[in-house]
Amino acid sequence: MRVLGIDPGYAIVGYGVIDYSGGRYQSVDYGAITTDAGMPFPQRLQYIYNQLVAVIIEHDPDEMAIERLYFQNNQKTAIDVAQARGVILLAAQMNNLSVSEYTPLQVKSAVTGFGQAKKPQVMEMTRRLLKLEKVPKPDDTADALAMAICHAQCSGTKLRNLLNSKSTNIKYNR
Repeated sequence: MRVLGIDPGYAIVGYGVIDYSGGRYQSVDYGAITTDAGMPFPQRLQYIYNQLVAVIIEHDPDEMAIERLYFQNNQKTAIDVAQARGVILLAAQMNNLSVSEYTPLQVKSAVTGFGQAKKPQVMEMTRRLLKLEKVPKPDDTADALAMAICHAQCSGTKLRNLLNSKSTNIKYNR
């Protein structure tokens, strides 16, 4: 199974593509889509959409995993991230890619086995699971890879079925 993990944002969108087979993970590609702060917001959204579609076309993932949006203190930032997340979901839908959503707690639990793990622990475990020489930068990229690992671990498992029953993920079918 090939999974595209996404850490959504509007300044930086982290992405990570992994292959998962037989309980083993392999990094295929990872990086960040960045937009210039001076660029008009609608153009930023278009750029994110276009760049993500290029990643989807290049790597042909089977599924996408994205961070579930949670309320932040800064409402303006939350609304802008939600808009960016919308174009990310549109890119997936327009390319017939099913999407699952996970909370940071779910990602931490899947990657480290401990839902209260600190960010450096998650990043290091992501590096180890993918057998990378160093933790990917920027952090959004490592977060996206962790998201993909979480989805690979949860797909088709009792945990996945439990998550589905609690409506903690969304599914857009191919």
